[in-house]
Amino acid sequence: MQHHQLFPELSRLRATFQQGVTREAAWRRAQLQALEMFLVEREVQIAAALHQDLRKSSAESFLTETGYLRGEIRFALKHLKRWMKPHRVSVPLIYRPAKAASLREPYGVVLIIGAWNYPLQLCLEPLISAIAAGNCAVIKPSEYAPYTASLLAHELPRYLDTNAISVIEAGVEESKKLLQERFDYIFYTGSEAVGREVMLAAARHVTPLTLELGGKCPCIVDDDADITVAARRIVWAKLLNAGQTCLAPDYILVHESRETELINAMQHAIRNFYGDNPQQSPDYPRIINAHHVERLAALLNGELIACGGVADAADRYIAPTILRGVSPDSPLMESEIFGPLLPVITYAKLAEALAIINKGKTPLAVYLFSSNRAVQQMVLRNTRSGGLCINDLLLHAALPALPFGGVGASGFGRYHGRAGFETFSFQRSVLHRHIFPDPDVRYPPYHRWKVRLLRWLSGGG
Repeated sequence: MQHHQLFPELSRLRATFQQGVTREAAWRRAQLQALEMFLVEREVQIAAALHQDLRKSSAESFLTETGYLRGEIRFALKHLKRWMKPHRVSVPLIYRPAKAASLREPYGVVLIIGAWNYPLQLCLEPLISAIAAGNCAVIKPSEYAPYTASLLAHELPRYLDTNAISVIEAGVEESKKLLQERFDYIFYTGSEAVGREVMLAAARHVTPLTLELGGKCPCIVDDDADITVAARRIVWAKLLNAGQTCLAPDYILVHESRETELINAMQHAIRNFYGDNPQQSPDYPRIINAHHVERLAALLNGELIACGGVADAADRYIAPTILRGVSPDSPLMESEIFGPLLPVITYAKLAEALAIINKGKTPLAVYLFSSNRAVQQMVLRNTRSGGLCINDLLLHAALPALPFGGVGASGFGRYHGRAGFETFSFQRSVLHRHIFPDPDVRYPPYHRWKVRLLRWLSGGG
């Protein structure tokens, strides 16, 4: 079903792609450079929009959005020529003389559906990959971060080729209509529930897609961990964006001998980072809307609060909260928390911690604090996740050379760096044979000598 009267830009984008404009390396480079110019020249406006949507500080906006994206663009520009080169392969004797190679070719017109928690990064990071691979793109920012969505819709077209890249602001109903259109690839970041709907929509047109979902990322703190360092890194990773990060540690599994020490150290880190009243800190963000404040506040019912627990719906504020003595069967453990609540669960043996992790859905990341090589190997071998980060959190996702993505319920597909370039392109196999010679050996009738020769040429004896 076509709805081009609703989305007339789709016809324009498809015509641009068919003209071959985006296939040229020069076009790709120019668009990536223009995207970086947008991030540099509009940095103050971007920070203001992110502050209005999520009360992010300008430092956090640079760290997780504009500065991060500029690094990804520079990485793509540095490696683009190599990524675009045909991959030559050898040709078996029986098929010579010939040349064979696989090429990475763009899909066409791709749809990128961003998420509200990192409303700039999660629209533009996939766009970097889509441009590098030579696609036209439609970006659909999240309506839950309206200031950032509006900025993208109004400012990005001043920098990029509007015949090839378009931003569509859309609510839920318009988004459903957009998904009825035929795209050549869909890239979705968000919840598992909406991910299923996107997958169903893609199935109607047999459209390939990537789903970047979330999941309950566990963090194990073993008995040999450096508690001071672990506490600082956990608190920083958990409270970045007020816990609204798909990669945030969702719950802590700490060895029973270190529980009190860890909780005290984490409380100390919270005070150091955000003061005695984090609500007054310019560095502590807010929850996206009142609905999510109420959802998070309800999770505190009946739990033992070690610190925090304050909710202010009018200010969209939830205090940094540590919960101790949490049962693996608690409502806190049923789905991804996506907020600044951190349940702490103890274990006596590592196998108990691994059993808790493996009982749930496959997470986007597993975190481990331990210097014991045997423990590291045991966690690596006995868990499944999109990524594993040892003695730190989140940073594996910041390396452009490492593919990023989920597995199972946390999604599928990879991006960042070369992985993103490959996600937004497909492998086209090309064989080039000469007209002559054209020996009779492959054509019937198959005399005995022909069969022997064919077997010898194909290595079959």
